[in-house]
Amino acid sequence: AGSLACVALAWSLPAQALSAETEEFETQRALFDYDAAIPLGVVGRGVEKRSAARVQDITFNPLGGKDVAAYIVTPEGEGPFAAVLWVHWLGEPETSNRTQFLDEAVKLASHGVVSVLVDAMWSTPEWFGNRVPERDYGNSIRQVIALRRAMDLLLSQPNVDTSRVGVVGHDYGGMYSMMMAGVDQRAKAYVYVAVVPSLNHWAFLGPQPKSKAAYLRQNAQLELTDYLRQAKAASVLLQFGTKDIYVSRVDTGIIATAAGTTNRKFYD
Repeated sequence: AGSLACVALAWSLPAQALSAETEEFETQRALFDYDAAIPLGVVGRGVEKRSAARVQDITFNPLGGKDVAAYIVTPEGEGPFAAVLWVHWLGEPETSNRTQFLDEAVKLASHGVVSVLVDAMWSTPEWFGNRVPERDYGNSIRQVIALRRAMDLLLSQPNVDTSRVGVVGHDYGGMYSMMMAGVDQRAKAYVYVAVVPSLNHWAFLGPQPKSKAAYLRQNAQLELTDYLRQAKAASVLLQFGTKDIYVSRVDTGIIATAAGTTNRKFYD
């Protein structure tokens, strides 16, 4: 019934409108283009054995500038392996980094899952309070490209089954994963935890831009729901807290509608 409704809607819209909408998103998609042939510049910093997992401490260079710290968690055996990219939240300083989901990645290794866990730009101490709002647009685009490069790193691991690839993102990690989902179709499943439908929901809780109107105009191409609507081929699980003062029940419904899912879970 949903598919028939979409077809009926498409028939009811002028061809020019559909073409313009497609072309408009193609412009947005092009913001996140990169040269996949550039080496990732992986540098090993140590290896630890944890249970049935091999945890590699590495850095890689997604954009030819600053190195990014990451973990690669590899199971025992020959595979083929499922694979997960984990993107952390902005919250308590101890876990606002690649360590947040490390225990989960180690546990999943015993089930045959390879994981990559990366530091995002908000892993830098005091990142949110020290932001320059006028730089958010460019920094956001670079962060999404960095996540796409992290996906390159994940899929470059031996014996990964490309039909079983997922992404888990919490808070800012989830929101930037939403943008990646709209422009990069390699993941087949996403888990978004405690996310809001627009970066603007949180953008103005810290340093204020010189002009809010100019800020909104500049960032209009980064609306998260635009990207979610492009990622309907992937399975989605939404997870929220019933007592989260930053994410309203209305917000969760907007996200679910854009993602085309009813798989929305609430926890105390």
